[in-house]
Amino acid sequence: MAASAGDACGGGGGGAAAESRFISSAKGKGLFATKSIRKGDPIFVERPVVASQFLWNALYSYKACDHCLRALETAEENAQRLLGRSSQVLPYPEQCSIRKDLHQQCPQCQVTYCSAECRRSAWEQYHQVLCLGPSHEDPTHPLNKLQEAWRNMHYPPETSSIMLMARMVATVKQAKDKDRWIKVFSQFCNKTANEEEEIVHKLLGDKFKGQLELLRLLFTEALYDEHLSRWFTPEGFQSLFALVGTNGQGIGTSSLSQWVHACDALDLPMPQREQLDAFIDQLYKDIEKESGEFLNCEGSGLYVLQSCCNHSCIPNAETSFPDNNFLLHLTALEDIEAGEGELLVYLLVSQVPSASRRCRRDIGRGGGGRRGDG
Repeated sequence: MAASAGDACGGGGGGAAAESRFISSAKGKGLFATKSIRKGDPIFVERPVVASQFLWNALYSYKACDHCLRALETAEENAQRLLGRSSQVLPYPEQCSIRKDLHQQCPQCQVTYCSAECRRSAWEQYHQVLCLGPSHEDPTHPLNKLQEAWRNMHYPPETSSIMLMARMVATVKQAKDKDRWIKVFSQFCNKTANEEEEIVHKLLGDKFKGQLELLRLLFTEALYDEHLSRWFTPEGFQSLFALVGTNGQGIGTSSLSQWVHACDALDLPMPQREQLDAFIDQLYKDIEKESGEFLNCEGSGLYVLQSCCNHSCIPNAETSFPDNNFLLHLTALEDIEAGEGELLVYLLVSQVPSASRRCRRDIGRGGGGRRGDG
């Protein structure tokens, strides 16, 4: 058994509900229920080993916590930006959960966090290595050169990020027990092709060899570490791309979605309920006209347990991000029996986070990294 829900879960109690086993599959393992699970039940809640907002999202002012990806705008600010309408006012503003008074910035490079806890967690895990300090706007800084090269190679929609790989390296570089972290990352599948010989990340295709080599050189300039020298070789760098291409889980967060869900839960007289629902429906129609389907703060993360889930056109579980941060919730879509009940999730044709699709109640669900397309 590689991992159990008790190892990665963010709480819940009652013992582990799932465990990973090695089986014959593309990833070599699957996730199985350890006890009977009823439809609608939470199976586990998991924190990522590492996560990162997509660079294009950040460039276009989708404001998210630099650590946990919590949306930082108020619901009203979020709606105003997506509508391109600064005069937009939302009813029931008290239903917005964003606490801007808790937000903090790194004093050196000015990246923003939703709380002192996230700022501290980032600093302790990887940010000491990645902090740009006063050079955060210097285009010649090696990390800025790396990010600019990535944006020029990987246009939206992103499904993984070079900064996810950078945070992996930085995590090991900062760690006192480097071998422990290397072992954690080694749990993830890093095959460059799946069982149908499909490339797991588009930049691993033959026509992108030159671009991949440029990224490797910039990655090495910015982050080289002797303890991880294998990751900086051409083969090792490809394995990192394969790792995020196969295991990267899309994350979608939205303060507007949180406000909508809070409004849905209000106990209102029927005329007010109908008026509010009509307002929200029209709001999303207007947003779709202005901003299309890119509604969320989006990023990706590596989750030990979730990465064990195999994909199916008939899934029995689904992932979501109802806490407006990187905490992944896996929920049963049907009854699952203990022992032989393998947990299966969707593999969508286009697995940018489904949270950025039309239905307002899908906002914040998130989707998987796009296997075979990157």
